[in-house]
Amino acid sequence: MARQDADAAGDALTAEEVGAPLGERATLVQFSTAFCQPCRATRRVLDEVAGMVDGVAHVEVDAESRLDLVRRLDVTGTPTVLVLDASGRVVRRAAGQPRKADVIAAIGAAVL
Repeated sequence: MARQDADAAGDALTAEEVGAPLGERATLVQFSTAFCQPCRATRRVLDEVAGMVDGVAHVEVDAESRLDLVRRLDVTGTPTVLVLDASGRVVRRAAGQPRKADVIAAIGAAVL
């Protein structure tokens, strides 16, 4: 997963903005659309990883209904995954279907 510069990340995201509680340690925010095939596989990977690591939540956001966030966070395609630290700051991002090992590594970087 690619590193996200703090300047490009903008403000921290809140539970209200993503529509679900954030994880105590980290949050995996997935931007998806209804007909996106890679989004389904990404959902499975992120659910599995979130289930493996205490304090990590997976939140899926419908990109079509949250164009405000899509524009603010410069999401240009789905799936896009943002890794938030405990305070909701974007610390990593990836476009496309991530590998499980990369997600685990990104969480490790977020919780340090």
